[in-house]
Amino acid sequence: MKSQINTLRQLQELVLTRDEHHQTGDGSHLESLNESIAELQDKLEPQIAAMYLKLYKKSHIVMAAMSNSCCSVCGMQVPIAQGQQVRLAQHLVTCSSCGRILFANDADEARNVTERPSPGDDPKTGISRFSAEELMVPELKAETQADAIAELAYAMESNKFIANADSLVSAAMDREGVLSTAMGNGIAFPHVRGVEGGGLTLAIGVSKKGIDWEGEKVNMVILSAIPVAVSAFYLRLMAGLSQVFSKKENLDAIVSSGDKASMWKTLVKVTRHAVK
Repeated sequence: MKSQINTLRQLQELVLTRDEHHQTGDGSHLESLNESIAELQDKLEPQIAAMYLKLYKKSHIVMAAMSNSCCSVCGMQVPIAQGQQVRLAQHLVTCSSCGRILFANDADEARNVTERPSPGDDPKTGISRFSAEELMVPELKAETQADAIAELAYAMESNKFIANADSLVSAAMDREGVLSTAMGNGIAFPHVRGVEGGGLTLAIGVSKKGIDWEGEKVNMVILSAIPVAVSAFYLRLMAGLSQVFSKKENLDAIVSSGDKASMWKTLVKVTRHAVK
């Protein structure tokens, strides 16, 4: 059954990748993505395929990680006995609230470890909901795609936003292998879904020289760690940021920032209307 669960997870990732490409790409890879999705569906056992299609009609998020003994999508507490069944993965277990198929994250997968805000803290707004000054890297040392992702992942880990940067890097590179996240205009959006335990987190790096990203020159890299539950919101956020930085003056302002504080201040300013 573990192999079927892994196939379902891969299938969900491909479907969400197709959704991204449909919304923000040029459509040139839709045919190949559809073929890969069909191939994975053919690997499902008939009963599991029927369950998948039934859930898919309601939402493209069919699978949900069990995080802190809760469904990571709807937040429902998973009973102890049921949680053990999820970990054993001998048969499919669904959330009693949202009906999604539950799975247990591997121990070495990246997870979000940010502390929850205290009740008296002022609510964050705009880009501050997803990033922070310490996650700005105004001068990436990296010269390759993988090194740029690693540099940003380690910034997340060293500032205690995520645990296990190495796992995040590996997962992000796997995602790049499916379809490049370079979006044109000198920007790439590498990301990893299923980073549970906290909220959506962005680390942003700048390369004045530019990094070769599957044949495109990239000057700004936005690495995202995404809980599955906010996958649909991430698409809107990515579209909004793409629109902001399609204006050359906004991208130039970020690229020319001299330090973390200046880069963060500029980022907050140029995204204030696009990121609520």
